[in-house]
Amino acid sequence: MTILVTGATGRIGRHLVDQLVRRDADLRVLTRDPAKAAFPAGVDVAQGDLLDIDAMRSAFSGVRTLFLLNAVTGDEFTQALITLNLAREAGVERVVYLSVFDADRAVNVPHFAVKYGAERMLAQMGFGATILRPTYFIDNEVMIRDVILDHGVYPMPIGSRGVAMVDTRDIAELAAIELMRRDRAPDGLPIETINVTGPDTLTGPQLAEIWAGLLGRPIVYGGDDPSGFEQTMAGFLPKWTAYEMRLMAERYVSDGMIPEPGDVARLTAMLGRPLHSYRDFAAGLVPKPPAALA
Repeated sequence: MTILVTGATGRIGRHLVDQLVRRDADLRVLTRDPAKAAFPAGVDVAQGDLLDIDAMRSAFSGVRTLFLLNAVTGDEFTQALITLNLAREAGVERVVYLSVFDADRAVNVPHFAVKYGAERMLAQMGFGATILRPTYFIDNEVMIRDVILDHGVYPMPIGSRGVAMVDTRDIAELAAIELMRRDRAPDGLPIETINVTGPDTLTGPQLAEIWAGLLGRPIVYGGDDPSGFEQTMAGFLPKWTAYEMRLMAERYVSDGMIPEPGDVARLTAMLGRPLHSYRDFAAGLVPKPPAALA
């Protein structure tokens, strides 16, 4: 039967599609504009979005398993509720849902609370689901690369408790493993929640130290006050989004994002390889020296 992937053109979705193609999945992707999306041969493309009821009903035709990823938007919860209702209407019972680490505790952060609401809906509607709860994405560091390189400051208010940042490639591969496991199971499987973290829990000062080592010059940690971070985000994001990012950063400072005992070992066993590290990802963002002239 077919697996439907939402969010297929995003940072996780693109890796997920590749992973599922490698596993010979019967795959359909949902995208607003197929003309702008390049998918591997054999991938069925459905046009639409999560609030387009007719398009979603068509996209769910023949689908047994759903990967649900909602972007952080003002109507994120509505998108999740409608999609799960339509999935149930279409007879879909198997879901892999991308939630967020500590969704049930950090309920003052809007998109954490939304994802926890969707988790509860999955349980109360009787879906068999894997709920993936990733920590902060290492890939987000692309947004602050120039600040680090040009100003010598690591600006994210991570705090001193530590965050085990995760690579989106690891999230995508774990999602593919769980989608295939659920889709190919002879019967429905119960709900399972998996914390998805990176291998190293790092504090703000430790992150600055990693960058200093990679660049060979001092990099200072910008501190725990999230007000400057909010102002920076408001320069290119809606103000409500920048405020939400501030609330999230405050949770980093107060609680961190710290794996439970056994989380890293479990993920490593599922993948059959080590998790991608922060240092290796950051090294890929460091400018390469110009080639010497012959």
